[in-house]
This record gives sequence, C-alpha cells and structure tokens, in this order.
Amino acid sequence: MKLFSRLAKEGEGFPRPGDPRLLELGLAAWREGSDAGSPWSASRCGERLLAAIFGNSPYLSSIAQRERVFLARLLEEGPEPLLAEIIAEANSLGREKGERSALMAALRGLKRRLALLAAVAQLALYWSLEEETAALSCFAETALGAALRHLLLEAAARGAIPPDKAEEGASGFFVLGLGKLGGGELNYSSDIDLIILYDPSRTEVLARDGMRPFFVRLARELLRILDERTADGYVFRTDLRLRPDPASTPLALSVRAALAYYEEVGQNWERAALIKARPVAGDRIAAEDFLRQLGPFIWRRHLDFAAIADIHSIKRQIHASRGGERIAIFGHDIKLGRGGIREIEFFTQTHQLIWGGRLRELRVAPTVEALRRLAECRRIDEATAEALIADYRFLRRVEHRLQMVDDAQTHRLPADAAGMERLAAFLGYSEGEAFAAELLAHLLS
Repeated sequence: MKLFSRLAKEGEGFPRPGDPRLLELGLAAWREGSDAGSPWSASRCGERLLAAIFGNSPYLSSIAQRERVFLARLLEEGPEPLLAEIIAEANSLGREKGERSALMAALRGLKRRLALLAAVAQLALYWSLEEETAALSCFAETALGAALRHLLLEAAARGAIPPDKAEEGASGFFVLGLGKLGGGELNYSSDIDLIILYDPSRTEVLARDGMRPFFVRLARELLRILDERTADGYVFRTDLRLRPDPASTPLALSVRAALAYYEEVGQNWERAALIKARPVAGDRIAAEDFLRQLGPFIWRRHLDFAAIADIHSIKRQIHASRGGERIAIFGHDIKLGRGGIREIEFFTQTHQLIWGGRLRELRVAPTVEALRRLAECRRIDEATAEALIADYRFLRRVEHRLQMVDDAQTHRLPADAAGMERLAAFLGYSEGEAFAAELLAHLLS
C-alpha cells in the first residue's frame, strides 16, 4: 500500500486506540457496511488504521464510515494524487452559473475528504506538520476562490455588476488571509482569519444602493457559503475580527478607508498580525497594491522599543485572562497558556518587527521559516531557533490531535488523568506519563 511505504513495519506507525468503547462501536458500524470485508480493511495495516480512527476520534470515525471508497483509494494511491484531485475539483467550481446549494454541498464534500486525508497522512507519520498545514491552507484558499467566483457570476447575471467585472482578477474585490491561513500553516480545525476589501478605482457597481452596500452583501454571502452548517457540515469557520476597528466597521472596507485607519490609529498588535497577510481570493493585483502601500506601516526602518513593549503587554493580558502565568498539565491551554504556541509566535513576530524594516529577508509569514531567517541573519542564535522550532512543531502536533477528536477548535488539554491517557494514546505514546513529561519539557524550554 503506497501510503504506508515509509513505515518500517506494516501498520506499526499508527497510534493505539485510546477508548475501547469507541473502538467497539466503530468496528460494529463498519462491519455492517457492504465493503467491510475488502482486502485492505482485513489486512493488518487496515485493521490498525481503523483501530486508530475508531478508538480515538468520533469525528474521523463518522467520515471514514461515510467515505469508505475514498479511504480505500487513499490507502492504495497515497495522499498526493488525491490532494491534487481535491484541489483541482475545488478550483473548477464557481466558473459557470449554478445553484448555490450545489456549490455548498460540493465544497463540504471536498472538505470532508480533505479532513480524512490529512488525518490519515498524519496518523501514518507520512506527512510532516508543514505538509499537513500547507494542504489545509491551499484548500481554504481554493474554496474561497470558488465561493467568490460563484457570487460574482451571480451578481453579473442580475445586473449588479458589469459582466467584465465578474472575473476575480477584474473585480476590484479581494480577500486577505491572516493568521495561520496567511502563513500557510492552518490548523486542522481552525477559523480562517480574513480581511475583506475593495478598491473603488478598479471596479464598477450597477446596484441601485451603490458600491459599499453591494460589497458588504457580497462579503456576507461569501462567509455564509463557507461557514453555514448544513446537512453536509461546513467548509471553514470564518473570523473577521482582525479587520480595522471590527466593532464599528462593515464586513468589507474600501482600501482608502483601511489605509487611513492604519495610518491614523493602527495599533502595534495589528502590525504583528499583518506580517502574515497575503491575498487568498479575488483581485490579486489590487491586493498586492494594497499590501505594498501598507508596507511602511508594518515595516519601520528604525527600532521602536516602545512598540515592542506594547506588543509584550498584549501577551501579558492574554496570560492574565487565560490563566497563563503558570503551567499545569491538566487543562493547560497549549496555544495561549504559558510556554504555548502563541509565545513562540510573539517571540518570532517581535523580532521580525524590530529588524524587518532594514532586513527584507525577514519579511516572511510562516513561523518556522521566520525563525530560521532570524538565525541566518544573526538576530537570534541558531540553537535558540532550532529549539523553538522543535517546541512549535511538537505543540502544533498536540493541537492537531486535540482537534481531530471532535473537529473542535480547542487548544486545551484534558482536565483529568483519563483524558490525558486517551490523548497520549492518540499521539502514539505507550502511556500518559511519558507524554506529560515530554510536553512539560517543551512548555518549559
């Protein structure tokens, strides 16, 4: 089986089932299926894969039961060709007029298969963290494009925009990805952080109520296509709270208004957030022009230690609100808590803000790449960079296993010993104490 060719012995790379009751229920449901006796599921490798899924994750169990044919193909063909197939199919959507419901169902089906593919590739130790997060990020970007193309064609069909503005690249409307989507390092179960903008000089709107209301409606429908829960699930939860002044601004802003905001009242935490900003849908030329104009706000040539102190104060506020001043394994938040993922990201972004105004090679979005660039430029020592990268990868792996259980956007460790034992099993540890010891070492390093 191609997918598992990197394993030393057939099936031995899979985690053990952490919950015997879930395993029994999953196997019973599987045996009721018409293909329960297929050669791959009867093999040692197939049995161990099903045990790893059914004994650890109700979410993956439900997908595996529903996507049996796809799972069999995944085992035979490996993840790369099926990932390419998923991306190609998503990229083909929205290019012709069609029903909104059909588009939403198609995107949800593709996301479901991607979730199974990414999980199995990780459980088999076949994909690295970077390969997994890149696949998730690529699909999110492609899904955004499909949804936007559909909406633009729909708007042109009802006369709200001229036909020549129904193309993404000519629309004057664009979406920036921030956070882990912007960095191409999306979580297994994650919101996608977006800023939605339009450039009046590059577009034309024929709707009676004008440009701003039209683009606000377009943004609202774009979000609904992605995050509305239907019988087929959802595609991605969306978060627009990183846009300028989210409490008082509409979902879509003109570039003029956004640039004025950043110039007049932009905050230092926004500079840090915008390090990862990149175009993910819509008019890419307009997006790149906006980011070029925003560059002086993000990248200042002179050191500003007051600004860095301001960013650190935000980190202290997070710790205070999340109980992060101490490290306790049970119930610890591995993202926002002490020693967690956010601390590594803040360290990286702070150093990028200090030095990136003069060193253009530091203006990169992915956390691991940024740490390596900082070491190459001698802004931090190589040992520090490699230690932080190891911590980051370990914590992200734990984060993904937590999220695979129920497709929940969680970063909090189980609050009791039984829950920690189940998580340790899902991560491939023989017992919980070994996992807790390694986790604590990474949090304290």
